[in-house]
Amino acid sequence: MTITPLSARASPAETQVASAHRLGRVWAVPELQCLRADHAAVVLAFELASRAYFAAFVSDRGDEFYDQFTERHSALLAEQEAGTGAYYVLVAEDGSVLGRFNLFFAEDGTAKLGYRVAQHVAGHGVATATVRELCRLASARHGLRTLKAATTHENVASQKVLAKAGFVPAGPAGPADLGGKQGTWYQRDLAAS
Repeated sequence: MTITPLSARASPAETQVASAHRLGRVWAVPELQCLRADHAAVVLAFELASRAYFAAFVSDRGDEFYDQFTERHSALLAEQEAGTGAYYVLVAEDGSVLGRFNLFFAEDGTAKLGYRVAQHVAGHGVATATVRELCRLASARHGLRTLKAATTHENVASQKVLAKAGFVPAGPAGPADLGGKQGTWYQRDLAAS
């Protein structure tokens, strides 16, 4: 048996590219970037373009969210600087945002994971590959030991993403956790990965 050194193993993004080549397609690999001030315009464009799509799975954020987006974006950057969260965007080769992936730090090496991807990339493994990469970063970069994520009962796609990324059901999530809807909390122990 040959053991490949960890540094020589394919990353999720490299695996996705290899799969695309086998299918006769060539896709540019998106890049997971820490949220920055200069992302504001493209993140807002992503949110506005995806608003109706997201509202099918989670409660709509309302007009106030979009009207105060600049302030909210600045607040996330301040939280990230203060070390109370880590916020990422998945950026396509053309500079557009394909998804948002957020870690909201709690206590004792735990964080809540939240994410959303654009409709045109949903169902292509983008969310799964990025959540897996974020799990790696959560441990290696942020020193986290456990990630938790909640999803509604209706959001089967998100349940599949979490399961494929190594999360297991951990109990009920109530309306306060999910914008008025019922669901399930999922958890992943990062030390076991």
